[in-house]
Amino acid sequence: MPLEFELCPGRPIGGPHPCFIIAEIGQNHQGDIDIAKKMIRMAKECGADCAKFQKSELEYRFNKAALERPYTSQHSWGATYGDHKRHLEFSHEQYRELAKYAQEIGIFLTASGMDEMAVEFLHELNVPFLKVASLDTNNFPYLEKAAKKGRPMVISSGMQSMEIMRKVYKIMKATSTKFCFLQCTSAYPLEAEDVNLRVITEYQKEFPDIPIGYSGHETGIVISIAAVAMGAKVVERHVTLDKTWKGNDHQASLEPDELRELVRSIRTVEKALGSPLKQFLPCEAVCHSKLGKSVVAKVNIPAGTVLTIDMMTVKVAVPKGVEPSNIFNLVGKKVTANIGADESITEDVIGKHSS
Repeated sequence: MPLEFELCPGRPIGGPHPCFIIAEIGQNHQGDIDIAKKMIRMAKECGADCAKFQKSELEYRFNKAALERPYTSQHSWGATYGDHKRHLEFSHEQYRELAKYAQEIGIFLTASGMDEMAVEFLHELNVPFLKVASLDTNNFPYLEKAAKKGRPMVISSGMQSMEIMRKVYKIMKATSTKFCFLQCTSAYPLEAEDVNLRVITEYQKEFPDIPIGYSGHETGIVISIAAVAMGAKVVERHVTLDKTWKGNDHQASLEPDELRELVRSIRTVEKALGSPLKQFLPCEAVCHSKLGKSVVAKVNIPAGTVLTIDMMTVKVAVPKGVEPSNIFNLVGKKVTANIGADESITEDVIGKHSS
């Protein structure tokens, strides 16, 4: 399988294609659909490829006791955890409204299906790809059912081991060729020493036939830019309109100016990665013309002289002479004209080898 596939209609990832940038809105919309629309538009205006949410069918994601437990966090939207999550959860109809809005303004929209029934709904919603959150990456029955939907999948790897990721790879390969892994550490906010960007390189070695990306929860944008320099083909970052808002994820999210700068910087890095072919480039001609060095006569060299290394030196010279890299090739050759001390040794005065 090639190292690329179409993640969204008309938008391939992997290979030579630009990094696919996911603006993870998650539940930073505070349960307000108007805020959600503002965030979708913000993602579009900042240059992200996709706006992403988190969809749960709460009774399938949590058991009764988990939903009924008291939730007294400063970030709580209700007396119980269930009340809290219900406040933040959009209905199917609201998701259809958001999907329509995203289509109207021209940005892809998807969500992490946080349980099997949520995946069923997202499939019905016709999202371009399914995102697997780190907490479901070792949920093998979930993975098998999601893969059978036939949609491309992006799989985060927070809280997992390489052994688990090998198993995930085998499960996915049995059904799908269109999936990628994201290096991820599930901490909010994430400290630099826990990012482990080198895992990207290990994934590239271990799974050479799928694109590898990065899902970050750190503050700032530098680490995510470095991930692209290391070959990340997908970058996912949480976004917010205001980091001071109530909610666990806001502090590890990017505000609009940061997201805009992240996108700009990623595109700059992609240009800078350029070609692996090392060669003299046209843009270097001005510098070479002005300061490039040449082989120069150290002493007067009469016509017919056989050159030795001690007759020559290297300087910035006018006119341009033989390139310094060829100086040793001149040794043993006769000059066909007089060359004054400190004059350039040019190709037109070099005869054949003395022998």
